[in-house]
Order: sequence, then C-alpha cells, then structure tokens
Amino acid sequence: MTARLFIDGAAGTTGIDIRERLAGRTDVEILLLDEARRKDASARREALNDADFVILCLPDDAAREAVALIDNDRTRVIDASSAHRVADGWTYGFPELEPDGTARIAAATRVSNPGCYPTGFLALVRPLVRVGLIPADWPVSVNATSGYSGGGKAMIADYEAGGASAFRPYALSLAHKHVPEMTLHSGLTHAPIFAPAVANVRQGMAVEVPLPLHALPGRPTLAALTDALSAAYDGQPLVSVATDQPTGIAIEENAGTDRLTLRVLGNDATGQARLIATLDNLGKGAGGAAVQNLNIMAGLDPLAGLHR
Repeated sequence: MTARLFIDGAAGTTGIDIRERLAGRTDVEILLLDEARRKDASARREALNDADFVILCLPDDAAREAVALIDNDRTRVIDASSAHRVADGWTYGFPELEPDGTARIAAATRVSNPGCYPTGFLALVRPLVRVGLIPADWPVSVNATSGYSGGGKAMIADYEAGGASAFRPYALSLAHKHVPEMTLHSGLTHAPIFAPAVANVRQGMAVEVPLPLHALPGRPTLAALTDALSAAYDGQPLVSVATDQPTGIAIEENAGTDRLTLRVLGNDATGQARLIATLDNLGKGAGGAAVQNLNIMAGLDPLAGLHR
C-alpha cells in the first residue's frame, strides 16, 4: 500500500529536506501543488483532505490554520512546528523517549514533531527524572548551540554571506518557545534555564546539561547516570550512549545523519557532571524525525529514508 503524503510548506528548509529523503521511495506518494497554487487556500484544503498523511512545515499560526482546514477523520497529521507540542490530543513524536513511545505514535492521528533543542535535552534528562536520579523539582539548566540552518532562510543567508558572528547567544529573556515543551515532556515541575546559541556552522547541535552530583539526592556517580541512559535506549538504532572520554566534542559530530549521541562526562571526585547530546538540527532535530514518525504511523520500515 502506498501512503499519500502532502507536505504543507514543502518549499521551506525542513520541507525540502523531507522531500529529498522521500525521493525514489515507492511506498510514499507525495501530493504536490505547483507554485501558483501552493498558497491558495482552496487548493491547500483539497490537498490536506485528499492525503492519508500530512506533514506541516509551517509557522505556528499557519500550522494551526492548516489543521482547521482538515474536515475528515481519516487524514493523519505530523506537525513540525511548535504549535502543538504541548497541546491536548496530540502525541509527542519522539519514539525513543518513553517505553511505549513507538506504539503511541503508531496509533496516533495527530503527532507533534519535537524541537531540535528539546530532542537533545529530553534524551538526556527524561530517563534520569523517570528513575529518580534527577528529582522532578530540581533546578535544571541547559546550554545548547545549533548550526545556523535551524534559523531558516534569512539566517542561512546572513551567515553564508559572511555577515554574522561566530557565536550568537539569543533568547536572553528566558522565554524561548521550546521551554514549555522541555518542561512538560521531561517531567520537571520547574522550567529549565535554557541558554541557546547559534554557531557559524551550517548543521549540527550540541546540547549540554550540567549537574552538581554532590548536591543531588543519593549523590549519583557518572557510571550510574550512564547506566540509566544506556538502559533507557538499549536496542535503539538511532540513539546511542557513548562511553568514550573525549577531550572535546565537535558540534558537527552527527551532522548529516539522524543519529543522536549521548555522553555523561565529568569528575566523580568533585561530584560534577556534564551531560552532552549531539545531533543534526535538520536530521533527528527536524526532517529526519518527521520521516521517522511518518514511517511509524504508516506501518513502514521505521528507518526508511534516514541517515545512520
């Protein structure tokens, strides 16, 4: 059976990436609107309702509008925007995050694709909160740096023209739209302090959560944290827990792939840890995650179109 897919916003960075991943596949048929019709409301409504699956690669308000245009109970939606990541009735599209994550996505009609920063943060923190190594009310902070392609066409043009700084911290008011998603799906009772930045590299992402082990209840060791993460992702083909001890980690480590690599680094003697996740902001952090969710929902090979 061929799944009929409409990508609303196919001309954007994430939409283009998804189309490239699906090129040549015979199990997915992409419904396309020509340039003259892709912003026409009636044409979009028709395509949204004709499709078996829809992937929304739109700004948040436009994504909500697109969902409202679907007037049947058959079309299933994956929203790559942040519009529905904490919304009732939507399933969070991070299959590895919870033991029943894949089954829930497979049965869902509405799936919200995770954000790129939350993917790294949640992969590190959620399993540790779940087993009690990080208390739910712990004051967590997260420092994260992304390649500039995550900022969309304007930022890409700015960096590739040579007019942007090498490192640009932003969201300085601590009100980034990813914070509610990070709080809810981690199981934390307080919002983490989220300090994102953009680096002068096209793709890649490093997400870091520092932990004062000496202050945590039970004073867990680095090995205990590593064991908990390894158990949480045992057998997962895209998520791995590395046990090397590098002297540095490149933001581009997983660029061009859909891999997510987790590390527990630090110093047991001082009781301090640095949890670090690396991923591609356009891969496991965007287009790769959308294709993975599509595969699961359509009952196809979960890894089809992914880059390992």
